[in-house]
Amino acid sequence: MKQDLDLTAPFLRQDGLRAGMTKHALDGPGFRRLFGSVRLAVTVRLTAQLLARAALLVAPDAVVSHHSAARLYGAVVPSSPLVHLTARRAQDRRRRAGLQWHVHAAPQTWVHRGVRVTTPAQTFLDLAHDLDLVDLVVLGDSLVHRGHVTPDQLVDAAHERGSALARQASLLVRKGAESPMETKVRLLLVLAGLPEPRVQLTLVDAQGSPRYRLDLSYPEIKVAIEYDGRHHAEDAGQWGHDIARREWLDGRGWRLVVVRSPDVHATPWATVLRVARVLASRGYDKPLPTLPPARFGRHFPEQPWRATA
Repeated sequence: MKQDLDLTAPFLRQDGLRAGMTKHALDGPGFRRLFGSVRLAVTVRLTAQLLARAALLVAPDAVVSHHSAARLYGAVVPSSPLVHLTARRAQDRRRRAGLQWHVHAAPQTWVHRGVRVTTPAQTFLDLAHDLDLVDLVVLGDSLVHRGHVTPDQLVDAAHERGSALARQASLLVRKGAESPMETKVRLLLVLAGLPEPRVQLTLVDAQGSPRYRLDLSYPEIKVAIEYDGRHHAEDAGQWGHDIARREWLDGRGWRLVVVRSPDVHATPWATVLRVARVLASRGYDKPLPTLPPARFGRHFPEQPWRATA
């Protein structure tokens, strides 16, 4: 066997044969079979990047796109079991199990970490056809947080060549959002008609040194909204930090509203009303209906909550 075949990367079966490997070895338990003719040693951990490179071996004229492009960028997107590729013409598609094809005559592309992929802005526009408003804003926020694009660039791209949903979502993307749940809590309030909270406000102590950072806040009336995941209750150190921070905020006139996952996913409108009552106690009073408007329910439908392990 020749030594110039990189066994830490995916390769075509035919290239393995040319390198002197046997059919028995290539089709045996030592290699994964990807998209029919691609092989990868089972000792190599299969990553999103390697999976994308494997897909491009059987479709060299395609570009990685949609969910697969988002994963390459480390962005947050609903899971998909398939590798998504885009071809410029329908006849260029290569049918293989595990591939999801899209057609776009002129997608904007570049090479990211050695893989030909749609640009972050193009990925955002493409996924506007697959995601709902909330998931699309989560994607946009995560692309911005990872440093791949700016909110203004997404707005420009969406208004130049995007769908109506892409344009709407791009206007809701913000710099500073650090987690999907922070984005969802912000959208929960904004889509309900409440004023938009400020993202990632840093509070300083009497000496002017940074002390605490707030996920979401209304600094004019000293109301903070924090998402609290289960790890806060399960980590004793974090719990102690949270208690100290709450006491520090209380001593300076801040009101902290804690929002948990079931508050967003199971009882979203009740959570909105809870925040609205706190805002009203600080001088902001916007009456909200007892039941959520239909447009809000489309984005945040109430559903039974099931705790995850």
